[in-house]
Amino acid sequence: MTRYIIIGAGAVGASLAAEFEQRGIAYALVGRGQQAAHIATHGLTYRRPAETRTVRLNIHDTASPPSLAPGDILLLTVKSQDVEAATEFWAWQPVEGGGLAADLPLVTFQNGLAAEDIALRRFSHVYAASILIPARFTVTGEVVVGSEPQLGVVTVGRYPHGLDDTARTIAADLTAANYLVEARADIRRWKAAKLEHNVTNVVELFAGDADVRTTAVDALVAEARRVLQAAGHDPAARSERTVDISGWRIAEGSGIERGQQSTWQSFTRGASSEVDYLNGEIVRLGRLHGVETPLNAAFQRAAAELARDGHKPGTRDIRAVAAF
Repeated sequence: MTRYIIIGAGAVGASLAAEFEQRGIAYALVGRGQQAAHIATHGLTYRRPAETRTVRLNIHDTASPPSLAPGDILLLTVKSQDVEAATEFWAWQPVEGGGLAADLPLVTFQNGLAAEDIALRRFSHVYAASILIPARFTVTGEVVVGSEPQLGVVTVGRYPHGLDDTARTIAADLTAANYLVEARADIRRWKAAKLEHNVTNVVELFAGDADVRTTAVDALVAEARRVLQAAGHDPAARSERTVDISGWRIAEGSGIERGQQSTWQSFTRGASSEVDYLNGEIVRLGRLHGVETPLNAAFQRAAAELARDGHKPGTRDIRAVAAF
């Protein structure tokens, strides 16, 4: 029987564990700090459009991880900036009966394009997942997922390309856990497409009129697309989906507000920033392939200054980042 080891107890990992718990899918959630301690003691406050419930989860602190078995699959749900440390820790954990976790399948749920290549340094079987989910984690012990009827949309495949039985098993179990899921052989194209969107997360950190923010969003996406194409990426189009997501939506009054995506949430909590792996990834690829990235670079630097100085979102005007 497959068991999933969910590494990271934030919005994605904790909500996934809650769905597995309620549907009888074998799992262990691994977290750290106040979030892990709160869930272990009080359970997870899990807010969905139709109800709020307290869910008791099978959670472990990273300091005392669960023993691993040969049939386990690791689901990595930490942020991109934490992938290096997480894979270094988990790859060399022992597996019952002999062997190391480095030989188990690892699924990367991170935004950006860096996580999979980091994982491949240590793990033999890497699978990439691109996830769309309107989830919020800003309060210790609480996760909000505002979509209905399904939680999110997941595209998964073997990295760097291909499909196999493991990818199909992961897709089937996520479908059983109330996600809209498709397994694809071209997963890098879906990760690139998600990055085009995620470079706009940084705009939410700055105050400004709606029209200025819209202009910034459009310009960041256009710059990212030029860089991705120069780097040989072919981002997937929505029309290529084989799963129907037309009925999936954010419910009114769900607690999910526009302008509060993962980057905003991290800055609100005072956590580390993923911007270097989003806008910074575009800057890196631009430097490698001779494409100028002035706007992504400007927002990357401005976000770094915001984090360095400990400022919250909305405390700096967007016009101080770039002229629009």
